[in-house]
Amino acid sequence: MAEPHGILIKGGKVVNEDVSVISDVYIENGKIADVGLNLHVPDGVRVIDASGKLVIPGGIDPHTHMELAFMGTRSVDDFHIGTQVKQEMEVIAKERGVNSFKMFMAYKGLYMLQDSELYAAFSQCKAIGAIAQVHAENGDLIAEGAKKMLSMGITGPEGHELCRPEEVEAEATQRAITIASAVNCPLYVVHVMSKSAAKVVGDARRNGHVVFGEPIAAGLGTDGTHYWHKDWAHAASFVMGPPLRPDPSTPGYLMDLLANDDLSVTGTDNCTFSVCQKALGKDDFTKIPNGVNGVEDRMSVIWEKGVHSGKMDENRFVAVTSSNAAKIFNFYPQKGRIAKNSDADVVIWDPKLTRKISAKTHHQAVDYNIFEGMECHGVAVITISRGKVVYEDGQLKTTPGSGRFIHREPFSEYVYKRIKQRDEVGQPTAVIRKPYDGKVISVSH
Repeated sequence: MAEPHGILIKGGKVVNEDVSVISDVYIENGKIADVGLNLHVPDGVRVIDASGKLVIPGGIDPHTHMELAFMGTRSVDDFHIGTQVKQEMEVIAKERGVNSFKMFMAYKGLYMLQDSELYAAFSQCKAIGAIAQVHAENGDLIAEGAKKMLSMGITGPEGHELCRPEEVEAEATQRAITIASAVNCPLYVVHVMSKSAAKVVGDARRNGHVVFGEPIAAGLGTDGTHYWHKDWAHAASFVMGPPLRPDPSTPGYLMDLLANDDLSVTGTDNCTFSVCQKALGKDDFTKIPNGVNGVEDRMSVIWEKGVHSGKMDENRFVAVTSSNAAKIFNFYPQKGRIAKNSDADVVIWDPKLTRKISAKTHHQAVDYNIFEGMECHGVAVITISRGKVVYEDGQLKTTPGSGRFIHREPFSEYVYKRIKQRDEVGQPTAVIRKPYDGKVISVSH
């Protein structure tokens, strides 16, 4: 239930992706009822003093895997999963409110699609107004690289990065963009992990392609040097696909591109496995379940590495953690904005407070944290979901099952405006010419 008589957030700086302004926010019945100064509100409302703090839209993490059955085990943070084929895609998009579909170019023999299958899948996404998402890595090269590493006696987590270097990610990213462009389908590249793949996305955007790149908290907050750590469990805890990159300047480079709109939105690809689950691969890196944490620490990591460092401002922070995802997946401004009639998903954010990330204090079920020991400026003091305070004073106040599915219409304006226009004006046409009436060579069969 929402707070009985509503909530008035007073004196904070309301930050949207386009503008920041000192304003009060009144919340009632799960919605933002009004934004402004000196608001008239009923008696008995709860007043939250947000002086000196920011009032921002609730973060939207567009990429998580909860309870994912994967590589012989199941991720320890929970949710549920589904699969689909062409006819079902149309039903799901038109009737069930799902407007994005993810394709894998990696995991040969499990999820991997060939180019012709990607072409068909992208064509169907375009026809039904969905966004095609890709995990972009060359699965054939990874399979060959893994065999090579194991044959050389490299069985530890370092083999995971060595068999799928960043060129393998950049090549698949370029190929996915080329195939999507061939059918005029918008593309969303999940977990952009390397400089070279990020550069491919940025260049494609400047060349007019409708493509969105998603760096994740892990890739923005840490790097792949950990794969060479002497402690096997430490090294294995960082194993994910595509891997974190050993070039320590990668996180800063990705953040620069995110700040300047070469990359568009942040997720986490949160897919957590405990140390004893990771140990399925203790003698063979190809059997280590792929996945890292991030869903809890994403906002702090991005504030620390992006805003506190001076690479992006508070408005861009809101864009990459909330608004852009809401626009791409077509539920803006219901989500992703502090405005009248928007859902009351609000975070009161203290940019001056600091916290140290640790597995000892986090709320996730996993027994380690890849950001262990990171000192972060920027702390969520209060989180409000649909008008209800769900986090305050370091305590979660949630009940399982209170989450809600958001129905998302296809043909998101933000994504499809240019696509539709190109369909109208960019169709190839045949040249009108007089038929050839000269000699034709005879070919013996």
